Amino acid sequence: MNKLQEITIKVPEEIAQAYREASDLEKQQIELKFSTLMKLKINSIQTEKVDTLGQLMDDISRKAIARGLTPEILEEILNEDE
Repeated sequence: MNKLQEITIKVPEEIAQAYREASDLEKQQIELKFSTLMKLKINSIQTEKVDTLGQLMDDISRKAIARGLTPEILEEILNEDE
């Protein structure tokens, strides 16, 4: 399991007051919900990066084919050092 670390975030005054008055169980639930929200955000960012990489690779492939690169030529290039 990951080591937990404290962070500081700015919230409206009434939110801060409500958090300070919350029970330990309520605070744990809030922390769990916040952690889950941030994990979803991280996963979304990673998915976007993978999608962008895939699009870039597809674009490069289309350009290479348009310029005459065939699977046979690519295989020949890759095997030149053997």
